[in-house]
Amino acid sequence: MASDTLTRDDRTETLSGLDALEVAARQKTTGRSGRFWSATWPKLAALGLAVLVWELVYLSGWKEPWVLPGPATVGKDLGHYFLTAALWDGLATTGRRAVTGFAAAVAVGLLLGLAVARIRVLRAALGSMITALQTMPSIAWFPLAILLFQLSEQAIFFVVVLGAAPSIANGVIHGVDYLPPLLLRAGRNLGARGFSLYRYVIAPAALPAIVAGLKQGWAFAWRSLMAGELLVVIATKTSIGAQLQYAREFSDAPRLLAIMIVILVVGLLVDAAFGAADRAIRRRWGVLDQAGN
Repeated sequence: MASDTLTRDDRTETLSGLDALEVAARQKTTGRSGRFWSATWPKLAALGLAVLVWELVYLSGWKEPWVLPGPATVGKDLGHYFLTAALWDGLATTGRRAVTGFAAAVAVGLLLGLAVARIRVLRAALGSMITALQTMPSIAWFPLAILLFQLSEQAIFFVVVLGAAPSIANGVIHGVDYLPPLLLRAGRNLGARGFSLYRYVIAPAALPAIVAGLKQGWAFAWRSLMAGELLVVIATKTSIGAQLQYAREFSDAPRLLAIMIVILVVGLLVDAAFGAADRAIRRRWGVLDQAGN
């Protein structure tokens, strides 16, 4: 009996110790600024390591400086590039194309995904086709797009939508597939039918998978857009992709790398926005710990 009492006491002390560790970890959190720094310093460290490797490759003389300039040269050119109207005009054109193309892809992907997920005939007819379209390289669509729309905005829009919509649709399909049947029955018992069932039951429950599909769809849309701007150069409209192509044609390596850095930064900013949305959803669902990890 005494040993049983001792065991229970030890368990109580162990649990208390774990609780104490959790409380101590929460106390170490310094608020929003601390969380921001804990999330930022690994990225800064990775950036510093990448620049260091770049500098070492440059100093090794593997390529001539006019082919592969060093970080200092590219950084100086990037500073000048930020002060020119070409950068902001190009970002405006590229951003407009990205927003319109991605918005259309979201509309198509959400409607198609919901329809395929809930209608068996469409699932049998289009389920595997959507996956096949998702795996198809975006660059393969451009010959058809140029044939249909010539070298125009419509050709780029066509490929961006086709590149992003299948990923978004697959995200919706997987989100709906993993809904517990009990949840659907409960919704119907509470009077949810038709559109209200989608609005109040299916869409909120499938939201994490939908956001994941949107994030992947944006990645495909951005890649398709960059490929389109490299291939479909419209002389009257500057863009980030067109400026990248011009830098290659004129062998302007510092500007070429500076534009690539701009493209990378835009991608990181959009990824951060999707990450914030994902954390907000997890926090609302109660699967995000108190430390915000």
